[in-house]
Amino acid sequence: MLRRMNNALPGLVIGIIVYGIVIQFTGVWFVADKLRYSTGLWIGIAAAIGMAINLATVIRDSVEMESTEGANRRIITKSVLRYVIVVILFFILGYFKLGNLFTAFIGVFGLKVSAYLQPVFYRLADRISGGSEQASES
Repeated sequence: MLRRMNNALPGLVIGIIVYGIVIQFTGVWFVADKLRYSTGLWIGIAAAIGMAINLATVIRDSVEMESTEGANRRIITKSVLRYVIVVILFFILGYFKLGNLFTAFIGVFGLKVSAYLQPVFYRLADRISGGSEQASES
């Protein structure tokens, strides 16, 4: 389903989840309140995955629109809405003490980390699968 929206989306979501697992297992040993650390982190990771899916949907819909002005307006509106929702989520998280706000931010940051590491993962996967050898033989 994710690949139908955007070819890069499954890799992006997997990267966010792997990032969350790495942060979970490296940081949980250094904090006193392990439950709030973990819940904050995974709420942030869930928000990052939701943002990635929303971003892919907005890009797909905007490309399919005929009006350039309408597409630009849609992208801007949805981007602002995405960040407003994250701020509301952080407010709820902090007000009800459902998790650590810092680790929630670190979780949301997983979207950026995964996006920047996508080319590295694709090159590594290509090398492992022998794709560069097959391309040079053709």
